[in-house]
Amino acid sequence: MELRRAGRSGLSLSRLALGTMTWGRDTDTHEAADQARAFIDAGGNYFDSASHYGDGDAERVIGGLIGTLFKREDVVISTKAGSSYIDGSLVTDNTRTSLMSSLDKSLTRLGTSYVDIWMIQSWDDAAQLEDALSALDWAYTSGRARYVGISNFNGWQSARAISLQEANSSKAPIAVMQNEFSLLNRRVEEDSLQCSRNLESGFIAWSPLGRGVLTGKYRNGIPADSRAATPHFAPFIEPYLNDRSRRIVEAVSVAAQGLGYSPLEVALAWVRDFPGVTSSVVGARTAAQLQGILASEEIELPEVVRNALNEVSATL
Repeated sequence: MELRRAGRSGLSLSRLALGTMTWGRDTDTHEAADQARAFIDAGGNYFDSASHYGDGDAERVIGGLIGTLFKREDVVISTKAGSSYIDGSLVTDNTRTSLMSSLDKSLTRLGTSYVDIWMIQSWDDAAQLEDALSALDWAYTSGRARYVGISNFNGWQSARAISLQEANSSKAPIAVMQNEFSLLNRRVEEDSLQCSRNLESGFIAWSPLGRGVLTGKYRNGIPADSRAATPHFAPFIEPYLNDRSRRIVEAVSVAAQGLGYSPLEVALAWVRDFPGVTSSVVGARTAAQLQGILASEEIELPEVVRNALNEVSATL
């Protein structure tokens, strides 16, 4: 698998990252190990997680694989802080104290002294940005994080954070930005992705398959074994089960049929090779599903197909 440099940093990431949002909850330890093995065998090196995934269980599963399935120095592990579930609701707290506490807990669950990338997971209107960024500085200078980044910040928020860090050489540079990006959600093209390119930070796309909708599995309804059929994922997927999404999914399916690929392969290749994208985070319930995702590494979209998909998915 191709490795790409994240902006100006010395960080090299596989162009597909293995997401762990379901690990420890919908994906058990044995299945997670099978996925990790398939991913590494395909040349992948980047595992993406967050402190609240599975209430910390995703990090515990990754920690259990270190030293048994792979050497710590052979992989890139990222995690995020600032978001947690309280009474069933996702709450953001980007105060310095909260972020620092979260990272130390993440390191304990992972069973490692450092993460390769530590990100603030989302913008917090109630917290001063400088206070949140000081936690990144602490993590960076203490060696708890080799690189730091931001996630789900819009364009001006990202530019502000990056500029504040660049203004002082003693502060931790923002190495990566992470945002949702797919044929169903192209809003970042006009702000965050442009910010990433112009300020030379790596860009990591999450949910490049449109929360699973671009696989085509929902064309004829909601399968009983799909994420959209589960109570905790249904609200996450429902926004993309609309008429606009259906038109895009049909276009992807037609393109896939003509090329002899699957809709998944076409949709993922579109994001993976979009200018400025460093890595795309993919997730699967089973190793068999992941093998299908990894098959996209073998394809490259013809320019005429890419242009047609650009047109049908253009943000109004």
